[in-house]
Amino acid sequence: MFSYFRFSCKYCISSLLLSANCYGLFNKFIKLFHVHSFYSKTLKSQIFKPKKMKRGLLLLFTFISLQMNLFAQAIYEDERYVPEKDPLVIEKLNQWQNIKFGLLMHWGNYSQWGIVESWSLCPEDYGWCERKKGSNPQNYSEYKKDYEALKKTFNPTGFNPEQWAKAAKAAGMKYVVFTTKHHDGFCMFDSKYTNYKVTDKDCPFSTNPKSNIAKEIFNAFRNEGLWTGAYFSKPDWNTPYYWDPYFPPLDRNVNYDPELYPEKWNKFVEFTHNQILELMSDYGKMDILWLDGGWVAKTTKSETDAFYKDAIKEGPSGFIKHRIVNQDIKMDELVEKVRAKQPGLIVVDRAVHGKNQNYLTPENRVPEKTLPYPWESCIISGGGWSYTPDAKYMSGHDGIQMLIDVVAKGGNLLLNIAPGPDGKWQQGAYDLLKEYGDWMKINSEGIYNSKPIEPFKEANICMTKQNNGTVYFFYLAGKDEKEMPAEITIKSHQPATGANVTLLGAKEKLKWVKDGNGFKVMIPKKLRMNAPCQYAWTIKVSKVI
Repeated sequence: MFSYFRFSCKYCISSLLLSANCYGLFNKFIKLFHVHSFYSKTLKSQIFKPKKMKRGLLLLFTFISLQMNLFAQAIYEDERYVPEKDPLVIEKLNQWQNIKFGLLMHWGNYSQWGIVESWSLCPEDYGWCERKKGSNPQNYSEYKKDYEALKKTFNPTGFNPEQWAKAAKAAGMKYVVFTTKHHDGFCMFDSKYTNYKVTDKDCPFSTNPKSNIAKEIFNAFRNEGLWTGAYFSKPDWNTPYYWDPYFPPLDRNVNYDPELYPEKWNKFVEFTHNQILELMSDYGKMDILWLDGGWVAKTTKSETDAFYKDAIKEGPSGFIKHRIVNQDIKMDELVEKVRAKQPGLIVVDRAVHGKNQNYLTPENRVPEKTLPYPWESCIISGGGWSYTPDAKYMSGHDGIQMLIDVVAKGGNLLLNIAPGPDGKWQQGAYDLLKEYGDWMKINSEGIYNSKPIEPFKEANICMTKQNNGTVYFFYLAGKDEKEMPAEITIKSHQPATGANVTLLGAKEKLKWVKDGNGFKVMIPKKLRMNAPCQYAWTIKVSKVI
């Protein structure tokens, strides 16, 4: 399957190469692969200068090759889903699809350096693995020691999960997913299977009454009525059962052959199961187990062969930045164990095709269309996944319209906020959630419990439907559009005879007239000058034909 989708992406790139000029090609590429603005600016500065054109084009093609792999994986995830059979899980999934809006938090000792979470420990030659902090970042061994020593200075005394939970609830969020452990192996909970944790005596925060951070967060959010989800990384770059100290780490994968050292690998499987069972046993009711590190999975010989066949083609020198390794974590067995502790638990074994991926998670992107299975876009709200000093957060305009777009396509939005080393959110996070909250107070009835209705979106109007037949049309305002238009035209639907047409946040009925197969709504001047909310206005129709 990997080779098929890579071929598809290469064909797409080849078609682009045959069209337009180089600058036009570049812009098409940026749009096609959703390249972050920072990288697009960097590429433009390198490519579109005469003296740098040759080098720049090489950079572009190298970048395209990387993006093709990422894009291929995205397509792979989008096209494969195995429906759940457990009736309790199915019921839970249906409930989850109705709550629409959640909070993701990436937080660990790495926040002290303001760097990307975990990835600087990975000996792969990618931009997100760069090492710039510590006493000698050019020496990997010294860097790893300095990184892991961050445990000894992690002391987030400003930690106040109750404040976060209240802000999330006020914003309209209904669930939280918290990073109990990322790839670096640092546990934000009191695991008895490792000393690399926030509650270890060598961590200054261990003496704080709230030192078991995960438990404090889960309790605070439950007390506000939100669902709780545990993010857990399957790979662990600290435990000797995954990165054996006898061997140097090679890439993101286990640094020994699990088939050659089965006893060692079984110790890692047991270690992983035990830590997850701790979270499912000692931390109250859990709704979601959100597993990251999709490369830790059972892999067939045919998948391995296909991966290396393509990898050699893409790297003529024979150098491969990272491998694929059969890493059977015994996921089926684990899921049985955790559901014995938490019946109906939603399990998200991310990027691993199979029955243990109860919903799919497009990362930092929103699909172009509805998807025929449960899904959730996990999106950075500001900076990066982890704490970024002076992070710039998305505007209320962009954030609210993204939520509408996701929900209209049948998905959930999981918005990431990264706490800082002091245990606090940046003010920009609170400001954004306040914008969400103000809008949701008026418009949430068109968001929660809603279902998609074709064509989902026309021009700048998104739409959702409730089970009682009520349809909501969300008019997405332009960035500079502060006043509602005098007329709003909807082409794809028409109110039924006798239907009520209103604006959420206003009491009066709106006048409307048929317009072809659609209708036109007239907005009174008084309402236009005093709109009930910003960024998006919702026309409610009690019944359509």
